[in-house]
Amino acid sequence: MDRFHELEVFLAVADAGSFAKAGLRLRISPPAVTRAVSALEDRLGVRLFNRTTRSLSLTDAGARFLENARRLMGEWETAEREAAGEAAEPSGHLALTASVTMGRGLLAPIVSAFLAAHPKVTASVLLLDRVVNLVEEGLDVALRVGALPDSTLVARRVGMVRRVLVASPAYLDRHGTPRQPSDLKSHAVIAFTGLMPNREWRYLAGPNNGHVALAPRLEINDAGAALAAAERGEGITIGLSYMVGEAMSQGRLLPLLDEFTLPPVPVQLVYPQSRLVAPKVRAFVDFAAPRVREVLEGL
Repeated sequence: MDRFHELEVFLAVADAGSFAKAGLRLRISPPAVTRAVSALEDRLGVRLFNRTTRSLSLTDAGARFLENARRLMGEWETAEREAAGEAAEPSGHLALTASVTMGRGLLAPIVSAFLAAHPKVTASVLLLDRVVNLVEEGLDVALRVGALPDSTLVARRVGMVRRVLVASPAYLDRHGTPRQPSDLKSHAVIAFTGLMPNREWRYLAGPNNGHVALAPRLEINDAGAALAAAERGEGITIGLSYMVGEAMSQGRLLPLLDEFTLPPVPVQLVYPQSRLVAPKVRAFVDFAAPRVREVLEGL
């Protein structure tokens, strides 16, 4: 139990960024926190934290140990619940993440429905337009678009999405419709940086090896803002099919250069690999997968 206590204290300090705050969270004194961390460091033979009077940070060894410590703690908690016969009823806190637009449009409504169905679960949702390390940031599940580079994660594919170039009817009436990728050079382009990095548009192999360099009139790092600008007739932009589906169905945006569009990319629910998957994670993935799939198939 001493080893388990040391692990619990180490995780609390890493999460809180402070020995004192970790003590408050665990309801033990700061000296007890210091003793537990020192005992763990002595047993491992490495220093886990850089400590000064003003700051606290993980060492390289501490950062490496953190990932395994989270996994071990998660497996321990799951084993306890299964031994107690509680695995059938999800409980505890669920931390999720997705991109901003996907989180707003897909993940948030599903999380609300899941919480209504499972009153013993609480949740937090982190929306970021960057890929985060689930283990390092203490996250349980991510909804992600694209290939899965990290082999330590388990993935369940829930659908496919396409990259779509779009513009408003008003813009096309004024400036004409591009027929070839090179035509984009003479148009006002609104670059959503998440899908148009390096100021270029990539398409199926053809002229210029499948990409055309652009000089965007406007660059935006938020898909919603880029699409809103396109709806106002300010230019041509790019979005994923789930982002533009409603606007296209209502005629506010029109698809362009469809024959040059790259193949669809997968959408996946991913979570850290573990021998024992926490009931709350298993339940959420089972709950969310068909609902995300239904939305994506309707686009």
